[in-house]
Amino acid sequence: MKRIFLSAIAVMAFSFANAQDGHFKVGAHAGVVLGDLSDSYSANLGVDVAYLWNVADKFSVGATTGYTAYVPKSNNYNFGFGQVEIKSPNAAFIPVAATAQYSITDNLFVGADLGYAIYASSGDGDGGVLYQPKFGYQNQKIELFASYKAISDDATLSSLNIGFNYKF
Repeated sequence: MKRIFLSAIAVMAFSFANAQDGHFKVGAHAGVVLGDLSDSYSANLGVDVAYLWNVADKFSVGATTGYTAYVPKSNNYNFGFGQVEIKSPNAAFIPVAATAQYSITDNLFVGADLGYAIYASSGDGDGGVLYQPKFGYQNQKIELFASYKAISDDATLSSLNIGFNYKF
């Protein structure tokens, strides 16, 4: 796990040295949890950092990381002897992924992230395969996007998100 994280840092550091070939972006996202674990978590919040190299006229590839957390829910259960409140554990991840983006027009794009999400909460937990297709609006300085994010291991923790990136 440490090697994956250190490799991502090395890729990001190298990308700063070659800034003329692409662009760096920083942003945030928020979303609602779907699927398998929607009874345990209510929202997805996070920050994103990415660097993309321009490899063709409208196509860029790069590396992305950040921090994403899932807000746990508390559920009340009645076991016959009284009501018990059970709170889901915190779930936070550090994604380390490849990213790609294709500009359909000057202002519309599609993209995807594919990699691994490292578990970053206390207690027992596993990371998982991360995949995140995106669709959005962009101009020279900003991006607004909608995405479906999923982290899959034994179960799939997924969310429908909206996000914002600022490009440098």
